[in-house]
Amino acid sequence: MKKILFILICFSIALVSNAQVKKISTPAKKIITTSAKPTPLIQKETLVEITTDYGVMIAKLYNSTPLHRDNFIKLIKEGFYDSLLFHRVIKDFMIQGGDPTSKYADSVTMVGAGSAPGTERIPAEFRNNFIHKKGALAAARDGNPQKASSNCQFYIVEGKKYDTAQLNQVYNQGVKHNNPAFKYTPAQKEIYERIGGTPFLDQNYTVFGEVISGMDVIDKIASVPTITPDRPIKNIRMKIKLLN
Repeated sequence: MKKILFILICFSIALVSNAQVKKISTPAKKIITTSAKPTPLIQKETLVEITTDYGVMIAKLYNSTPLHRDNFIKLIKEGFYDSLLFHRVIKDFMIQGGDPTSKYADSVTMVGAGSAPGTERIPAEFRNNFIHKKGALAAARDGNPQKASSNCQFYIVEGKKYDTAQLNQVYNQGVKHNNPAFKYTPAQKEIYERIGGTPFLDQNYTVFGEVISGMDVIDKIASVPTITPDRPIKNIRMKIKLLN
């Protein structure tokens, strides 16, 4: 049986709980100095539109995860994701898609092991300021020790709400072991309590963007009937395009 790309779920925890300067020679001249500092250039975040039978989601890609951002943009430009399925759906957890073998798969074919041509995996880009809040766009992966990401498969978090006690338990039982230097900020704790997410995946899978419009679409897809292994009974196809 093919090894299936997966998200290491740990439901037992869930239930209890980011120029080159060229040297130019110039003739000797009087130099006028100024105390004003140049304004740093801020790179605009890329927006993508994910269209499904259940509605449209708009997501932004983080500039501080450039390997994942650039790979995702490349595949979108190639039309790679058009007509692929959200092939794995788990309510209160996430919706996963991007396997190229899902495009023509019949209802009994197991999908989830496919990858895009080229680089086998994308190196992990864990960032302390990116958590698995509801709407987080993250990369699926297999069980490789480097925790490198699939070069095409992704998931979007639905998750559930966690109060302070539950989040502390998840942190102590898992997240802290992924990265002992990581600690939740008050703002991150508030996000998990207010909108929810899947904190047990933090510092273990690369979050490279987030849904900024169409949160209800996540809920609709996450609630569809499924068959083993978590595949929607009715195919849910996607189309992704760049908005800027």
